[in-house]
Parts: sequence; C-alpha cells; structure tokens
Amino acid sequence: MDADSALQLLVDGNAKYVTDKENVNASAAIRSSLVSGQSPYAIILSCADSRVIPESIFDADAGQIFVCRVAGNIANASTVASIEYAVAHLGTKLIMVLGHESCGAVTAAIAGVKESPSLAHLLEQIEPAVHSCGSSEVNEVVKCNAQLTAKDLLNKSEIIRNSEGLKIVSGFYNLGSGQVDII
Repeated sequence: MDADSALQLLVDGNAKYVTDKENVNASAAIRSSLVSGQSPYAIILSCADSRVIPESIFDADAGQIFVCRVAGNIANASTVASIEYAVAHLGTKLIMVLGHESCGAVTAAIAGVKESPSLAHLLEQIEPAVHSCGSSEVNEVVKCNAQLTAKDLLNKSEIIRNSEGLKIVSGFYNLGSGQVDII
C-alpha cells in the first residue's frame, strides 16, 4: 500500500474513534491469519503513555499497524531499528510520529528532571525540542518534538532515508477529543 493510502486509512480510522464507532478486532480468525506473517500499512512511533493506544486511536485491527512505543516518542536506537525492520522487511511506506497532549516525558524535559541516568538519557533526547520550540508550553513542545523526531528518523537511518515511496508525518493526539491532528 502506498503512503498516501495508508495515511487516509489512519485519518478515516481516527474519525471512527472520535465518534465512538471504532471496531478494533483481534479475533481468533485474525490472529490465525497473522501466524505466517504481517503486512502493516503504517508504522506508528508513539509515546508509551497508557492513555495513548494507537490501535484504538486509528481503529486498526491486529496486524494492521506496526507500533513502537517509548516515552516521549523518541528515535532511540531500538525504535529506529524496529522501524527499519518494518520498512525494509515488511514494506511499510508510512511512518507517523505521534505526540500527545499533556505528555509527561516532555513536561519532565521542560522541567529539567534528572532523577536517574536512564531517565536523564531519555529526556536529553527531548531537550532539542525544548530549546528550539520557542515556547515552554508543553503541547507546543510536544508538537516540536514529534517533528524533530521525524527528522531524526531520516538522519539516523540510511534504510529510512533511502526507502522509495516512504512518507513520514507527525501527529498530535488530543486526549479529550481523541482527534489526531497532522502537524
């Protein structure tokens, strides 16, 4: 599936979610059909926040989207490698970096939290958005972070950079309404 068709599926699925008409399915029949392989139409790099559930947000059944979740939806080595796998081996042509309203990781990065070496390492990857955004308002920094992460995917991966027909978009998930805005 081409990137524009995949993006339209995400937009249409989100419209169902916003109106409480989503019908996410992981039935035995679907699970059985996926035993021999997968061919997701989109890759979602999302925050690990428990309020953000990409399969529901985009009304995607099991096997339809390839989801990588990490606090702050950052492009670390593991998420980049996972995305490279989906691009190179599954042929997926759309990547969405999905930030969300009131992100705790971004809030912590703005506050300069450094509680542990691991947390500091994670938040340091969000700091470029904090410094380049021009705002300290969390949702504005979330949007900047999603856009910078999309660029990071290109900068950090030859596979992603050289994949013909691949499209990368950034999105912002509004917690209250469920609406995803393409940014």
